[in-house]
Amino acid sequence: MRHWVQAVWVFLTNCYLAGFAAGRIYNGPLKQVCVPGLNCYSCPGALFSCPIGAMQAVAGSARYHFSLYAGGFLVLVGAALGRFACGWLCPFGLVQDLIYKIPGIRRLRGFRGDRVLRWLKYVILAVFVILMPLVVVDFTGQGMPAFCKYICPSGTLMGGIPLVSADPALRQAAGPLFSWKLFVLIGLLVLGLFVYRPFCKYLCPLGAVYGACNRVALCHLSWDEQKCIHCGRCYHACKMEVDPTRNAGSCECIRCGDCVRACPRSALSMGIGMPPRHQKTRATEADGQQQ
Repeated sequence: MRHWVQAVWVFLTNCYLAGFAAGRIYNGPLKQVCVPGLNCYSCPGALFSCPIGAMQAVAGSARYHFSLYAGGFLVLVGAALGRFACGWLCPFGLVQDLIYKIPGIRRLRGFRGDRVLRWLKYVILAVFVILMPLVVVDFTGQGMPAFCKYICPSGTLMGGIPLVSADPALRQAAGPLFSWKLFVLIGLLVLGLFVYRPFCKYLCPLGAVYGACNRVALCHLSWDEQKCIHCGRCYHACKMEVDPTRNAGSCECIRCGDCVRACPRSALSMGIGMPPRHQKTRATEADGQQQ
């Protein structure tokens, strides 16, 4: 069901078909509204905006340096959904999910350096999304939208490629920067055959923001210790490699529900509201014993 929800969401937020046909970007009033996932502003079919792109556009302007709307939107979505937005409402998340379903490929799980690489998305959030638009400016005082310009694979796939394909002038103007963006996109798609959602794990600044809210988000994963038999099936079912018996509020959990379905004793559940008070984790138990 999750993939159907993802597909319907992608269509509803990118259904300006005239834009794809004419190779032009929709600029109507809906474009002032952000949606939770990486929904590229430059996608010909996009009716709404990406919150990361909106933050960069405002931070990079000569007149303003912070968007209260985009910043507040990220906090609101993070507090309500956490990384549920990554698992259910992000177009590039769906692309990665579908690529990972291609059969006959040996998957990589828990390779050396994985845990260190997961901190990279926080560095990208701080440097490419926040600092560079404020610091790296041109002669007019306009800042550089560094993440959108140099990294974002969703923008390349949904915006850059359709526009360049539809406009001969853009094809002639496409240079080394567009080639670099294609290299990043193709590299992530190839890596996605072996590693589940590599962009979400290692590079996505939205994942960094929403993940930081996972522990307090209203959409939560609950673990009932009394029902758990510690069989390990939930951990092996989790493609993000989260052990919900140790940390149900992990910043890496995208609330996909695979662990819930894998549990033979219904010790795991997803819900809305504050997590049950009886829920514990092994980490909190260890802290209590030390105290």
